[in-house]
Amino acid sequence: MDFIRMKICLSVLLFLNVWFCTAFDVSTIPFNKGFSHLFGDANILHATDDNSLQLHLNQNTGSGFKSSDLYNHGLFSAKIKLPSDYTAGIVVAFYTTNQDVFKKTHDELDFEFLGNIKGKAWRFQTNMYGNGSTHRGREERYTLWFDPSKEFHRYTILWTNKNIIFYIDDVPIREIVRNDTMGGDYPSKPMGLYATIWDASDWATSGGKYKTNYKYAPFIAEFTDLVLNGCAMDPLEQVVNPNNCDEKDVELQKAVFSRITPRQRMAMKRFRAKYMYYSYCYDSLRYSVPPTECEIDPVEQRRFKETGRLKFNKHHGHGHRHPKIRSTSQVLDARISENEDED
Repeated sequence: MDFIRMKICLSVLLFLNVWFCTAFDVSTIPFNKGFSHLFGDANILHATDDNSLQLHLNQNTGSGFKSSDLYNHGLFSAKIKLPSDYTAGIVVAFYTTNQDVFKKTHDELDFEFLGNIKGKAWRFQTNMYGNGSTHRGREERYTLWFDPSKEFHRYTILWTNKNIIFYIDDVPIREIVRNDTMGGDYPSKPMGLYATIWDASDWATSGGKYKTNYKYAPFIAEFTDLVLNGCAMDPLEQVVNPNNCDEKDVELQKAVFSRITPRQRMAMKRFRAKYMYYSYCYDSLRYSVPPTECEIDPVEQRRFKETGRLKFNKHHGHGHRHPKIRSTSQVLDARISENEDED
């Protein structure tokens, strides 16, 4: 076990009071074998080995990259280190989507990291959209048990036709299990993997109270050890030929990362109890009846207000689509964030 991995395992032990350290048996992929630039070419810096890169944000533009293919389910992962110091107004996003192909009926799975003023911690959220249901976003917001700007941590999205799991390192932090009543709200069309850094001053930090300060530019997000483990689809054939990935689906569902062990489930429960500060499942102002995939825990429910925010916690708040596109979900995020404390 290398030193960094030992530190990650120790952080799980110290902060979640659970000991496990199971490596995902997946292969990384060089950038030129699976990715291409999305925007801000001059702000994308590649390492000489092509296994790492930096995305920069400055006064001129942010930057981003995407996978060359769309995938019909898969495991998507990267080790990421976020910018440090003053990061208010900044969003770093690591997500899957098919918005470029399905303009009005797109699917999406998000990690979105929200910057903060100097001395305050990064926050992040996960989200799920299905079939263009941006008005039915499934946001959850959290803090972290470590400083994501100090060293690399692995962030992973698993997407199968039965479940979705978000991981940080080896800790599952959220699982969405598909059921028939979700219908098109469960992502079902092939998606690509994207990563971006951009200026979201109008909503990202305390509902837009704190803006991006380019005195601290360039803001740099670093990515390494990229993983694309899924069934690649030809974008021109994805609608005509959607069922050619059954074998890969079975492989994904049998893999170790598709099954949450009892210890991992315990760690996930403790993470959510300690670090989750907003859940759409408990936001009765948005959903008078919780979406069907929500499993309401009475003990957990008592911790939240009718807004889905913690009753006695100072934190809270969402957003990304492609940069410079303001979605319905971002408007909701801005509304949610208006009452957010700066901590």
